[in-house]
Amino acid sequence: MLRLIRLIALVLALAALTAVLAARVHISDPAQNVGWPAIRLLGAAWLAFAVAVWLVRKVSARSAVVLILLGCAAAGLASASSHEHTSDDLYRYIWDGRVQAAGIDPYAYVPAAPQLATLRDPFLWPDHVKCIPPDTANPDGGLVLPGCTLINRPAVHTIYPPVTEAYFLAVHELSPPGSRYKPVQLAAVALALATTIALLLGLRALGRDLRLAALWAWCPLVAYESGNSAHVDVLAALFTVGGLVFLARAHRRDPSATKRTSTRQYVIGAMLLGLGVGAKLTPALALPAVLRRRPVLVAATAAGAFVAVYLPHVIAVGMKVIGYIPGYIHEQGYSNGGGFLLLNLFLPAAWTSAAAVLIVAAAGLMVLRYADPAQPWRGTLVLTGIALLVTTPPFPWYAILLVALVALDGRIEWLALALAVYLSTIGNASGIDGVTSARLSYGLAMLCILTVSGLRAFHRGHLHRRLS
Repeated sequence: MLRLIRLIALVLALAALTAVLAARVHISDPAQNVGWPAIRLLGAAWLAFAVAVWLVRKVSARSAVVLILLGCAAAGLASASSHEHTSDDLYRYIWDGRVQAAGIDPYAYVPAAPQLATLRDPFLWPDHVKCIPPDTANPDGGLVLPGCTLINRPAVHTIYPPVTEAYFLAVHELSPPGSRYKPVQLAAVALALATTIALLLGLRALGRDLRLAALWAWCPLVAYESGNSAHVDVLAALFTVGGLVFLARAHRRDPSATKRTSTRQYVIGAMLLGLGVGAKLTPALALPAVLRRRPVLVAATAAGAFVAVYLPHVIAVGMKVIGYIPGYIHEQGYSNGGGFLLLNLFLPAAWTSAAAVLIVAAAGLMVLRYADPAQPWRGTLVLTGIALLVTTPPFPWYAILLVALVALDGRIEWLALALAVYLSTIGNASGIDGVTSARLSYGLAMLCILTVSGLRAFHRGHLHRRLS
């Protein structure tokens, strides 16, 4: 009877999660979209998520798997039931797919280039919003063609790596004519669900608790940022999960596996990681954790996959493949040291860029030296979390990869970083300025991680002393 009550309570928690996410994306008033109504609904979603994760511990594995899959799909579809509310990146995704379908390299021209004028349509290029003045410079020389568009930064080259660009093309080719933004939202939901399946299969293959996949499948950040905003970080998370699982299995050296089988797992895992880096770059943070064994094979395979996806574009357009990455780094304040909000509390802005590089590099060396190659997600999680604390990004979707790593590892304290940007919006709504609010939220996340990790280490040491 108690088991049935828990199961019913879990279903109700997932229904509440789905309902509040649906309510969040159907806020029509722009003022409420960034104010307390949206904050309360997302807070309710996180509360429902916490309750559901707590309840799933006592549910049978078979029931948990079914609810994990259904909950992931329901939360994602609820988030995709309305237009985007907090990010317009998906319009660039649609445009890049359209450009490639026309046989043009996505890095060749900026969206507003005269050469792409025939690809404009009333949806992406309406007669209002974000209009480009006639005297806007074209980075390729001359002026861009003026007009109004939903695409952000229409006068700069795309920032997205080649694997992501291939995904944009695939979504375009599979989209019905005139379907606008809905296919790219549903594609991101499908990727989130695929990542859930990859987690379930990986956790089973590794002999770990399948219920850990709920930390990804039901996370409000994943559902909202994939379903509503369609962010491609979920694609990088899928490749990273697959790569780490294959490499972990290879590292564990199953006695029944032949040397050829083990080598094949190393190659597949490293290739998936290389493709992940070719989708978002951030999966490169996983490399130090997987190089303890067969480092030459793993590094060469990952690098080979990365080079292979870039090479055709380099041949076609040369250094334009770099895109807007340098401009984005400058825009976010990292080139002058202003973007490292926690480091700026202790160091002059002129020093923070070098300090950030040194901190992440030192952490990477520690992971390379001490990480358990049979559990590469743990070192990757630590390094990814440190990178987020150092860079303090203002966008919540940068934590999508971290959530996938938490689901593999089970150390839920790191989810504090997935909450950091949401907590900063509470500060903003309370009248705290943006910089102070972001510092407080990331500072609280760091305090939470350090406290829980310290308590866990103390408990483990205490238990070890008792047993010895």
